[in-house]
Amino acid sequence: MAIKVSLYDRPISKGRRSLYLDIYPPIINQKTGKPTRREFLKLYIYEKPKTPIDKTHNKETLYLAESIRQKWENRLNKPEIYSEYEKEQLKKKELGSRCFVEYFEALKDKRKNATKDNWGAAFNYLKDFTGGSVKFADLNEKYLEEFKEYLLTVRSKRSEKTTLSNNSAASYFNKIKAALREAYKEGLLQTDLNSKIKPIKQAETRREHLTLEELNKLYKTPCNNPLLKRVALFSALTGLRFSDIQKMTWSELEYIKGNGYFLNFNQKKTKGVEVHPISDQAYQLTEGTDHPGDMPQESKVFEGLEYSAYQNKHLHQWIGAAGITKEITFHCFRHTFATLQLSNGSDIYTVSKMLGHKDLKTTQVYAKIVDEAKREAANRIKLDF
Repeated sequence: MAIKVSLYDRPISKGRRSLYLDIYPPIINQKTGKPTRREFLKLYIYEKPKTPIDKTHNKETLYLAESIRQKWENRLNKPEIYSEYEKEQLKKKELGSRCFVEYFEALKDKRKNATKDNWGAAFNYLKDFTGGSVKFADLNEKYLEEFKEYLLTVRSKRSEKTTLSNNSAASYFNKIKAALREAYKEGLLQTDLNSKIKPIKQAETRREHLTLEELNKLYKTPCNNPLLKRVALFSALTGLRFSDIQKMTWSELEYIKGNGYFLNFNQKKTKGVEVHPISDQAYQLTEGTDHPGDMPQESKVFEGLEYSAYQNKHLHQWIGAAGITKEITFHCFRHTFATLQLSNGSDIYTVSKMLGHKDLKTTQVYAKIVDEAKREAANRIKLDF
């Protein structure tokens, strides 16, 4: 005989009704060992709901009570059968038990080059903070705020004598936010935690760049890696990132008579489609024929270009040999392009488009550098007052 489980209510104090289950035939109470027909749910509804809040309370409570009733009936009659609600709860429990650290590592492994290095650094700090494991179900705003504070106070892995820089902490925390956003899209998180936590605010930093005089010195100075030299100068003349130069193929370049050379490509970082005019001098650095259409179209323009600490050593040696004492990284050649363009009168909107920036605010950083240079120049002329 099937056991029937029904949902009933009875009046209690303050105009409320207590919800309970009626079970027939009776079952044995596990605590008392005696037959029983009633199971009180410790849930109540309002007998006469007056406000929208009261009505919502009744609706949600009755839904929960009905889910409990169905669960009892399934368990007592057919343990292998689960309600849709129960199935959903089981699915959430299963997803919540997955490890966020492992998920983040999988996302990291999909990245390439410098981006992968940045994700890798963020992963190392996440692993240290979590001890190597944290369930999705255990992630909440408080936990993530604690991790944010950890990044702002932890010792740098590069130098135990100093804490992690503010901008590095901001960059690594942004990777965590990106992973949370992806996990929410995939249904691994039931709450959009990424939207609930604020990023670490980036501190404004000086973007080192070269003057035109310094750039000419570099052009005249030999480099142990001629390919790296050509690529660095190409970046300074075009404003392109290393990643975009590295993946560039001859099919992306074209020559239009009367208009010059153009680069048609998808930006690796922003995924934006760009038509980028480049100067004749920039094109000469590719060492291609006069017409890029004559070159093997699927081949890379700068074949053999790789990003590594070894290549960076050649870069630093070349810069030192030119007598330049600034801390110059490859990305500084992109900064150089932007700064020299603005210094020589190019308007900020054009420069922003050539850099592929989506937001003009990003380009305005370079305008501040130019303004500082103008102020320094103005203060060089002094009379004997």
